[in-house]
Amino acid sequence: MKPALAAALSTMAIAAAMASPAPPPPAAEPADAAGNAGTTLSLSARKVYEQARSQLVQIRTVLKGRASQTSVGSGFFVTPEGHLVTNFHVVSQAALKPERHDLVYVTADGREAPVTILAIDVRHDLALLKAGDAGASGSGRFDALALRPAGRALAQGERIYSLGNPLDVGFAVMEGNYNGLVKRSFYPQIFFGGALSGGMSGGPALDQDGQVIGVNVARRVDGEQVSFLVPSAFVAALLARAKDGPALKTPAHAEVAAQLQAHQAELTERFIAQGWKPDTHPRYRVPVPQDGFMRCWGGSEASRTGGLDMERSDCVMDTHIFAGEFNTGAISVRHESYDGSKLGALRFAAQNGQSFRNESFTRLRADLQTRPQCHEDFVDRDGLTLRAVACLRAYKKLPGLYDLSVLVATLDQPASGVQGRFDVQGVSFDNAQRLARHYLQAYARVAR
Repeated sequence: MKPALAAALSTMAIAAAMASPAPPPPAAEPADAAGNAGTTLSLSARKVYEQARSQLVQIRTVLKGRASQTSVGSGFFVTPEGHLVTNFHVVSQAALKPERHDLVYVTADGREAPVTILAIDVRHDLALLKAGDAGASGSGRFDALALRPAGRALAQGERIYSLGNPLDVGFAVMEGNYNGLVKRSFYPQIFFGGALSGGMSGGPALDQDGQVIGVNVARRVDGEQVSFLVPSAFVAALLARAKDGPALKTPAHAEVAAQLQAHQAELTERFIAQGWKPDTHPRYRVPVPQDGFMRCWGGSEASRTGGLDMERSDCVMDTHIFAGEFNTGAISVRHESYDGSKLGALRFAAQNGQSFRNESFTRLRADLQTRPQCHEDFVDRDGLTLRAVACLRAYKKLPGLYDLSVLVATLDQPASGVQGRFDVQGVSFDNAQRLARHYLQAYARVAR
């Protein structure tokens, strides 16, 4: 990268960080279980549900001083002392705006009691809570679910049972299968071959012995019976770290930012270490990432009117981190290859010169993120001249984190070329520079 571009990035970061602060779909979309409404549950499912019924709860976020609920999810007791587990996205409003929201849990028999947040795990979408009452018997002890021991591996196809309160219509159990870990997930997730619905987030997934193997977290909206669970190993780690700690009493933005900093550091190292795919274009070396934790799709479109022929590649991460009101912590890479030989050099140059105008750099609302600070420059890559634009946007409630966008266009051919875009969400300024350099340095001519 030319020094001018790096210097501009530094200036952009300072300008973004000095912006005046402003007051600030869940990370995962829960699945639809309507197709299972009439299914007769197996005897095993009935047994599992009856055994877990007293440990299963609904988690409600309510407006402080009012009875109105603003969101609902599920949760479950994990210790006799009253510790509960749910998803971070279930309790995010109370974690980030405690002055406006309270949390309560509701049991299967309708008993309601207050609950507080002890700790959050943003990277794995978990939260550890503590009940504020004395338990169902008044003895100070609670019925709790046991976690399946880490040494007992699940077998492919093993039956598992997801519990929760789907769509706030009542407590339910959904049968499904263990299908291994999700491919290309940045963090381990279990592929649950079963149905999840909104309101089941944070509920437990149990094996046939009634032990917790995971926590309901997400579903694919473009498929059937494709849902996801957070492995119980992360529940055990959160419980060990925070069960004896104090409750969170102030907005958790600093804790969210600290965990996102850890995520972006790991993301940057793993992304740079994996390198780029070879042979991505006949004329250029174009940055297309390996598919260890990204998924790439391609397509082509021939002009029907004698204009530009285009080929396109889009590479995205399936993993995003829910930060409270938006998703962050992901990388995407795109390039489009243009053949304008039917247009001629002048008409191609005119169209190619305007191509950046179609690109947007604003992702979030103005109260969440600063305006983009951009710099344009020309970069020489061993004789290949690139037009490059780099933009940074700062998060107003998450200091030290930025979104980076880099646009690139090749300029060496009169009637053809490549335009690329590189987007990184929620990275430090230093890693934004590293990633921008890594991306720009991947462009080169192919020797022929």
